[in-house]
Amino acid sequence: QVQLVESGGGLVQPGGSLRLSCAASGNIFSIEAMGWYRQALGKQRELVATITSGGSTNYAHSVKDRFTISRDNAKNTVTLQMNSLKPEDTAVYYCNVYRIVFGTGRNYWGQGTQVTVSS
Repeated sequence: QVQLVESGGGLVQPGGSLRLSCAASGNIFSIEAMGWYRQALGKQRELVATITSGGSTNYAHSVKDRFTISRDNAKNTVTLQMNSLKPEDTAVYYCNVYRIVFGTGRNYWGQGTQVTVSS
């Protein structure tokens, strides 16, 4: 029972910035990592960025040096600062939580928030 709520999506012009936030609630114990995935229209869902509880980060090559992921472990929130946005970044962005419970890794997903980059 982990619930994720994303916010911060919207419409932005190329070169602009957006900040996505995700708050986890419910059973938030044993969260090993949080992150963001995205799915563009007609394409597969792909990893954008992840961050472990210890602060290690991982970025998709396409967003590295433009996006920054951060996490507040005490508040169980994760944010994604997106700068220099491109039309190719247009997608539904999904918050992800990874937990290891009873020896098994489990993924939890938010409802998604739309990011549209267009002139």
